[in-house]
Amino acid sequence: MNATRTNESAVATNVTKRTTYLKHLLTQASAAADESGLGLKALRNRAISLVNERAFPHGKDEEWRFTDLSDLLNWPFQRAEKSALISGDSPRPTAVNSQYKLTTLNGYFDESLSIDSPSAKDGTDNSSTGVLIAPLSKLMAIAEPEADSATALSLRVSQMIADKLAQIQGSGEVFTALNTAGFSDVMVVWVSANQVIDTPIEIIRGAASSSISHLRTLVIAEPHTKFTVIESFVGDSQPRCNTSVSEFWLADSADLTHIRLQDEGKQTFHIAKTAVSQAANSRYHCTSIDLGAQLSRHHHEIYQTGAQTDTHLYGLSTLAASQLADTHSLIALTHPHSSATQVQKNIVDDRAHSVFNGKVYVAKAAQMTNAAQLNRNLMLSSQARVDTKPELDIVADNVKCAHGATVSQLQADELFYLQSRGIAAGQAQRLLRYGFAMEIIEKIEVESLRQVLSDR
Repeated sequence: MNATRTNESAVATNVTKRTTYLKHLLTQASAAADESGLGLKALRNRAISLVNERAFPHGKDEEWRFTDLSDLLNWPFQRAEKSALISGDSPRPTAVNSQYKLTTLNGYFDESLSIDSPSAKDGTDNSSTGVLIAPLSKLMAIAEPEADSATALSLRVSQMIADKLAQIQGSGEVFTALNTAGFSDVMVVWVSANQVIDTPIEIIRGAASSSISHLRTLVIAEPHTKFTVIESFVGDSQPRCNTSVSEFWLADSADLTHIRLQDEGKQTFHIAKTAVSQAANSRYHCTSIDLGAQLSRHHHEIYQTGAQTDTHLYGLSTLAASQLADTHSLIALTHPHSSATQVQKNIVDDRAHSVFNGKVYVAKAAQMTNAAQLNRNLMLSSQARVDTKPELDIVADNVKCAHGATVSQLQADELFYLQSRGIAAGQAQRLLRYGFAMEIIEKIEVESLRQVLSDR
C-alpha cells in the first residue's frame, strides 16, 4: 500500500512539473511575441489557447513513447533576446553560393549576413521580378501606408498572412502551437507563377546563447514554379532549445526541392515540424540530414490536395554518444494517380538512440496511387538502440503500396571481402558506412553541399 501511494505521489509530482514547465515556456513565448512587434494578435491568441489545452508530452503519449523529454525539464530556458547577439556570433559558413540568403541569430533576422530580394532591400514594391524573399518584419514595414508604392505589396502580404501562415493541418500539436505563439519573425519565400530560380535560396538558422528560440519559415510556390530551398540549423555547444516550424505551399504544377541540414550543438534540444501542402501535379523532393543536437525530433507532414502529386522524402541521421534523433512523418494521399517515396536511414553508434515512425495514409478517393516507405538502420554498437514503426493505412482498393524496416550491423562477409583485397579493417568499416550513407547524400542536387557532406 505504501509503495502504491509513493508511486502515485511521484506520478502526480511529475505531471505538475511538466504542467509548470509548459506554462513557463508559454510565458516566455508570449513575451517574445510582444517584443517582436509583428502583432498577429488573433493568430497568437488562438495558438495560446491551443497550448493551454495541451499537455507536455510524456511516455504515455503514443506519438512520444520512444522519445523522453525529461532532460528538457531540467533547463528553464528563457526567451532569446536580440540584445544578446554580439558581433562574433555568426553561423558557420556554408558551401552554397546563393543569390538569396536569409540568416537569423537566435530567431532574429540579421541583415548583415543576408541577401534578400530587391523589393525588401530598397523599400519599394519591385515584386514584378517574381521573387519576394525577406523576413516578415521587413515586409510589414514596407507595407506601411506611408511607404512608396506600398499598396500592392501591402495587400499581398496581408492576404498571404491570412491565407497561409499557420493554416496547414497539424498546427494544433503542442510545440507547433507554442512556436506560433512565440516566433519573433517569419522568413518568407514567395515565388510568383512560371518563375524558375536556378540558384538555391538559403535560410540559415544560427544560435549564440543559452535560450529558447521559435523559428518560423513560410514558403509559397505559385503555379509552374521551380526552385530549391536549403534550411540549415547550426549552433555552438551551449545548452539551448529550438522549436522550428516550416510551412511549404505548392500550387498547381510547382516543383520544389527542399534540403534540410540539422547540425546543432551537442547540448541542443531541436524540435521541428515541416508541413507541406501539395496541389495537383506538384512535385516536392526533400532530403533531410541530421548530424547534431542532443535530442532532435523532426515531424514531417505531407498533405496531397490534388491529383497526380509526387512526393519524395529522403533522410539520414548519424548518431553517436547519447544522441537521440526522432523522425516522425505523415504522408496523406487523398487524390488519384499520385505517388510517394520515403527512405530513411540511420547510423547509430555508442549509446545513441534513433526513432522512426512513418505513416502513409491512402484515402478512398486516392485510387491508382503508388507509395513506398523504407527505414534502414545500421547499428555500430551493442549499446545503441533503434525503434522503428512504419505504418500503412489504406482505404482505397486499387493502389500499389509497400513498406519495410531493417536493423543490421556491419556484415562480417563484406568486411572480409574488402580486407581480402588489401584494405585495412578500419578503412573497410569506414567504406561500408560511407556506402550506406551515400545513397541519401547523393539525392542532394546542390553539388557543393553534396561534396561537403560526402567529405564529412
